[in-house]
Amino acid sequence: MRKFGYFAAGLLIILLAALGLSACSSIGFPDTGSGKEQQEDQGADAVIGSGRQTLKIVSGSENQELEPILEEFSEKSGIRIEMTYQGSLDIMRTLGQETIEYDAVWPASSLWLNVGDTEHRIKHAESISITPVVFGIRQSLAEELGFVGREVSVRDLLDAITDGKLRFCMTSATQSNSGASAYIGFLYALLGNPDMITEEDLQSPRLQADIQNLFSGVDRSSGSSDWLKDMFLEGGYDAMVNYECLIIQANEELESRGEETLYVVYPYDGLTLADSPLGYVDQGDEKKEEAFLKLQEYLLSEEVQNEIQRTGRRTGYTGISEENKDVFRTDWGVQPDRVLSTMRMPSTEVLFKALNLYQTDFKKPSLNIYCLDYSGSMSGKGNEQLTAAMEQLLIQENAEKNFLQASRDEVNVLIFFDDQILAEYTAAGSGKELEELYDRVAEQETGSGTDMYLAADEALKVLSGYDLSQYTPAIILLTDGMSGGSYDMFMENYQALDMDVPVFSIMFGDADPEQLEQLAEATNARVFDGREDLIDAFRKVKGYN
Repeated sequence: MRKFGYFAAGLLIILLAALGLSACSSIGFPDTGSGKEQQEDQGADAVIGSGRQTLKIVSGSENQELEPILEEFSEKSGIRIEMTYQGSLDIMRTLGQETIEYDAVWPASSLWLNVGDTEHRIKHAESISITPVVFGIRQSLAEELGFVGREVSVRDLLDAITDGKLRFCMTSATQSNSGASAYIGFLYALLGNPDMITEEDLQSPRLQADIQNLFSGVDRSSGSSDWLKDMFLEGGYDAMVNYECLIIQANEELESRGEETLYVVYPYDGLTLADSPLGYVDQGDEKKEEAFLKLQEYLLSEEVQNEIQRTGRRTGYTGISEENKDVFRTDWGVQPDRVLSTMRMPSTEVLFKALNLYQTDFKKPSLNIYCLDYSGSMSGKGNEQLTAAMEQLLIQENAEKNFLQASRDEVNVLIFFDDQILAEYTAAGSGKELEELYDRVAEQETGSGTDMYLAADEALKVLSGYDLSQYTPAIILLTDGMSGGSYDMFMENYQALDMDVPVFSIMFGDADPEQLEQLAEATNARVFDGREDLIDAFRKVKGYN
C-alpha cells in the first residue's frame, strides 16, 4: 500500500482529492473509549457515529462524499467523528493559529500543510487519494471545439475562450484548492513550463494579458469545490474546472436525469493534482493519537482504497484497477490509464504573490451589491459587528490579510435599508473610495422595521445599469430579522431582468432562515451563518464572488 509523507519538497502538489469509502469487512478495532462523556459538536458540519471518544477533523468540502465510509469506521471502532468543512486556504490559516481546535486536518493538498504548519504540529500526514484538476465540458461543445480524442493544452482552452466559444465555472483561487491548483497550472503552461515560477515571471505583460483573457471566460465563481458541482448541476452552464472525481459524480447525476454529460479535458501542460493528506494535530493526547492512527489505517487499507476508487478517486499515479475502470468511463473522456506526474509548486513567497495578483489584477472583476440591514434590532452589538465586518472588506490593508482585496476594476455598492432604502453608495476600483464607503458604514444609524426584498429589488435596479458580461455579479444580503415586503414581487422583477445573479445571504441575529434559503435556492446561491462570527461569514461570501 502506498503511503506519502507531506514533507517532500518536490511533491508540493496543489490539488485536492476527496475520499469515499464503504464498508470494509472485518478489520478489528479494540475499544477506544476514554470514559468521558461525548463532546458537544461545537460548530461541526457533520457528526458521524456515537462513540465514547471523539475525533474532530477540519476538512475540505469534497470529503463530504466520504461520510458514509466514515460512518462504517465509526460503527466498527466506537470512535465518533466531527467533521468541519473549510476551504484549503482556511485550513492553512487554522494551522497558523496559536490554538488549533481540531484533532486532525484533511485539506485537499499537501501544499497547505507545508505552508500552514510553521510550528510543525502535524504528525503522521499521509495521502488518502489522488485526483487531478480538469475541465468538464458539455460533450457537444467539446466535440465542436475539437477537444474529443486528443490532447488539449491550456493555450487551446484560452483560444476557445477568447473566440467566445467557451465559458466556464470554477472556484476562487484564493479560497479553494481546486481554484488555486488550476490557476497555478494555467500560469505554468502560459509561461512555457519553467522549472520554477519567479516573481519576475508574474510581471510578464504577455502572461498578465493571457491570464486575464482566460479568466474573462468565468461565468460563476465559488468558494468550495463540492458546492461548485452542485451549483453547476442547478444551472445551465457549459463547463467547469473541478476535480476529476467531482466531474465523474456530476456526470452520474446528469446521466440519471437524462441530460447531456461532461467530457473530461486534461490540460496536459498545466495539469495539477490533489493528494488529500490526512494529518494528526499533535497536542500530547495519546488516546487521540491512537484513535487517529486507527482511522488512517482504515482509510489506507487495501479494501477501503479500492472503495475509494469506486468514488472516482485514484489511489496511485499510474492508473486504475481493472475492476474499477467502469467508474472512470472513457466515453466521458476520462483516462483511467493516464500516468499522472506532480508539478513543482512555486516557493511560498511566489505563491502568495500569485494569489494576491489573482485577487487584484487577474480574476474577472466582481460587482458586489451589499444590502445591509439597519433596522432597529441591529442597534448596539449587531451594528458594531456589522461595522467590524465591513472594515475587514473595505479597508484594503485588512482585506489583503485574507486575500479579499478589491481588484482595480471591481465595483462595490452598499445599500442601507430598514423598511425603506436609507442610502446607496458606490465605489469603483480599489482606492480611497472604498475606505470612504467604510466611513459611511461607521456613520450610519439604525432605524425601524425590515424589508430585505425592497433592498434586493433596489440591487436589481443597480445591476441593470451594468454590462454584466464584464463582471461576476452578486447580491449579498445581511439581515437579522424576519422581513416584511414581497418575495413574489422581487422574484417577478428578478426573472424579468433575466440575469444569472446569485443572492447570497448572511444570517444574523433572529433572521428567518426559511426566507433566506428561499432566496438562495431561487438564485442558485447560498446562505451563510454569521451569528457566531460575522467577519468570517463576510469573508466566506466574498470567496464566492
